[in-house]
Amino acid sequence: MVCRVRRERSLKWASITVLFFLSIGVNGAAQTSWQAEWEKTVEAAKAEGQLVIYGGSDYDALFAEFHKKYPEIKVTSVIATGREVAQKMMTERRAEKYLVDLYLDGASTAYSVLYKGKVIEPIKPTLILPEIVDPSKWWMGGKYNYSDDESKYIFSYNGELQPYFAYNSKLVNVAEMKSYWDLLNPKWKGKMVVLDPTIGGPVATPLRFIHYHPDIGPTFLRRLLGEMEMVPSRDVRQIGDWLSLGRYAISIFTAYSRTGLDVAKKQGLPVDWFGPKNFKEGIPLSNANGNVCLINKAPHPNAARLAINWLLSREGQTAFQKISNPGISNSLRVDIAKDTVMPEYRRIEGGNYVVTEKPEWMDTTPMLKIVDEVWKKK
Repeated sequence: MVCRVRRERSLKWASITVLFFLSIGVNGAAQTSWQAEWEKTVEAAKAEGQLVIYGGSDYDALFAEFHKKYPEIKVTSVIATGREVAQKMMTERRAEKYLVDLYLDGASTAYSVLYKGKVIEPIKPTLILPEIVDPSKWWMGGKYNYSDDESKYIFSYNGELQPYFAYNSKLVNVAEMKSYWDLLNPKWKGKMVVLDPTIGGPVATPLRFIHYHPDIGPTFLRRLLGEMEMVPSRDVRQIGDWLSLGRYAISIFTAYSRTGLDVAKKQGLPVDWFGPKNFKEGIPLSNANGNVCLINKAPHPNAARLAINWLLSREGQTAFQKISNPGISNSLRVDIAKDTVMPEYRRIEGGNYVVTEKPEWMDTTPMLKIVDEVWKKK
């Protein structure tokens, strides 16, 4: 009996040992596989020697950091608004000129021009580094955030708070404001200043948020624009001054920092913004300019792949936070420090955030129609 027990134990430990070394072999093979692919990509990218990006402001400075790491790769960039660079690219492609590797800017243009025009490739097959392949490193519930219908093409890596609704704390009791619908209280009629909703770009995100949010919607937007006698301005600093001085109680559609209200608050002036725990419907969380698209027929496909992996790595996303709209940009990666993000722009535990660049929210036609019908005809 004793011999039998010893024999069974020996067999058990032998099996465990075999499984252990097999697992090491499998893991080692997997590691060798990605490393080999990475080294191959790096060498091929260096051989191409060039990367061409079309993007918004700050990407010149950001990819200067990429060039420092890979000096063999010259970075050529065309920097303008998202719509301008996208239209330039489409014009070039109609002439059969395929000059661009990556687009880096807003999701709205990427969706309406590049995605709809079928000129971009899926992002996931380009990902190599284990720290990127693992989606648990990203804030979106352990998954990547995409802004296209198929969740493949427009990779969004920024999660920027958009505090578009601010108030004068001497004139507004914030404890009484539980919902966006409270803005329709008659006592606020004529006491709100709004960034002119007809100017497009800067107001697209708050309009999208209001129009498509299931608990707010078109009816609210019609009433807000049609009933509340809001005073428009196209000067964001003027809006900030008016709110700080108490000329108006509430400001609408204007990002908190761009009005200078963040500075005014630090100076002790009576201003603040409705944050992620004020209104029950939450606040917008925008990708802003933090999106990347891989252009098909890219002239430097390996350099593009290398650049995507660098950009989405801890190193690249840390650089993104520091360089692109510093203090406000907030990478969706959860494993990097947020010390460069201003406290009021950091995502907080228990905050109610609503991502605004959802594919089903991209069409701005319905909300602009309401602006035309209600606001312009007042």
